Amino acid sequence: MRPQDIIRHKRDGGELSREEIASFVQGVVGGEWADYQASALLMAVYLNGMTTAEMEALTQAMLHSGEILDLSHINAPEADKHSTGGVGDKTSLVIAPLAAAAGVCVPMISGRGLGHTGGTLDKLEAIPGYRVGLSLREFEDVLQRVGFAMMGQTAEIAPADKKLYALRDATETVESIPLIVASIMSKKLAAGLGALVLDVKTGSGAFMHDEGRARALARALVRTGNSCGVKTEALLTDMSQPLGVAVGNAFEVRECLDIMRGEVTDGTRPVRDLSVELAARMVALSGVADSLEAARADVVRALEGGAALERFRSNVEAQGGDPRVCDDPGKLEDWTLEEVKVESVRAGFVTAVDAAEVGRAVASVGGGRVRIEDRIDPAVGFLARAKIGDELKAGEALGLLYCRGESGAVEAAARIRAAYTVRDEPPMRVPELIKEVIAQ
Repeated sequence: MRPQDIIRHKRDGGELSREEIASFVQGVVGGEWADYQASALLMAVYLNGMTTAEMEALTQAMLHSGEILDLSHINAPEADKHSTGGVGDKTSLVIAPLAAAAGVCVPMISGRGLGHTGGTLDKLEAIPGYRVGLSLREFEDVLQRVGFAMMGQTAEIAPADKKLYALRDATETVESIPLIVASIMSKKLAAGLGALVLDVKTGSGAFMHDEGRARALARALVRTGNSCGVKTEALLTDMSQPLGVAVGNAFEVRECLDIMRGEVTDGTRPVRDLSVELAARMVALSGVADSLEAARADVVRALEGGAALERFRSNVEAQGGDPRVCDDPGKLEDWTLEEVKVESVRAGFVTAVDAAEVGRAVASVGGGRVRIEDRIDPAVGFLARAKIGDELKAGEALGLLYCRGESGAVEAAARIRAAYTVRDEPPMRVPELIKEVIAQ
């Protein structure tokens, strides 16, 4: 099939056949489609959308563009979790060992942070020596020994997605729901899963600010996963403020270790509660527990009894990291950083937070990347003290910013200060952490 014919068909609002979609994906991977032709089709999809059948066909074609892991030799059901990303979203580091301790095999293929959001791989690399660049054989070995493994996308896993994502980023077509669904699901399903739980975020710190669009994305993801034979559920969750306290890679790892060590505060409780709920749904969907209630009990027992922390310790050791951080999370801190108190300019109630701007401020002092090749300083970050609904005095801390020297600190602190809206009257409502469960 000629690329021009497929492009014209979609440009004119037609529904692409499974054969046309397969020809497109094969052409991208094999180099028969030029970048400008692939970009033209992506824009046509962005403008005209896709039917459910098209979206499922695209997901399947991208999934089968590379290897699909066969984990049948591991004597445990496979399940994973995926988040659409946000500021301070660190739950994967708690969920994977929790689910593994409860009897689920968790092959987690994760990504890096870009823009205002953090990435699981960047957080893990804040642990001295931790390796995320595993071969597929190493990945399977860690899974067999520990019960969960965490690595980045390899050249063998959904290679079409790697190429198409770069083109989407360059052509401003990232926000298309069909393209998001195919990108996420092709990578996740390549891990040979039997169950998948999705955390679709909405609010000021999410990619989908609008709750209606986030709900549509969640439904599309669930529908596609189930159509591919993977039991799939989604939670629509709040990202109207940073999740938990820590924003910044080493600080976020420490927060997760504190939670697994039983050291939970009011500020970190949302991370703990969301991690438990997502892990419990993984356990229930996998059939390890008879009900969601039983799964929650198993997960809480693994957390409070220390089994999750021991799984995490085993994984860190297996992937080359320093397991001593599990006993002394303070080893992750850099005492040479400058601490800057970010103060509220007035008394009142916190009524809103521009969470994305908080994330961008941390990125500006080295905690994130604008381009994928940018280097990250894992030690810098922000510890949020004020939450929506809190009453503050003038000069009271919104949080503490940690950075290297004074370069950029004043500007970053000002950006964080401006991200918090403080009014005389309390907010009409405090956002719920979990807004909705979508199972079909």
